[in-house]
Amino acid sequence: MNSKKTLVLGASNNPERYSFLAVNKLANYGHSVVPVGIKVGSIQDMKILNGMPSIEEVDTVTLYLNPKNQEQYYDYILSLKPRRIIFNPGTENEAFAAAARKEGIETIEACTLVMLSTGQY
Repeated sequence: MNSKKTLVLGASNNPERYSFLAVNKLANYGHSVVPVGIKVGSIQDMKILNGMPSIEEVDTVTLYLNPKNQEQYYDYILSLKPRRIIFNPGTENEAFAAAARKEGIETIEACTLVMLSTGQY
């Protein structure tokens, strides 16, 4: 399996959040995970980074922010030049998806957890 460096935007250390489950599942599947959120904390041994950290060679950005909260991150996400952006349920944002596609970034409306479970990740 290829490890895909994945930035989880909207990461939370609350075990009831889907972003928490996604960080854990991505790590368990052997992917390099970069959790980025607004609150300080950690998931497993991974520190949740705050702000807009400089990250190299991002394959995938998986979103756990509603469209309104995504706006401040548009330029940041595009600057990472990911291969793809996954819009998880509740994060669908056609305007941002169109801007990403214009930059040659694949956009997917799907659930990261389901993609991992079904071998589509």
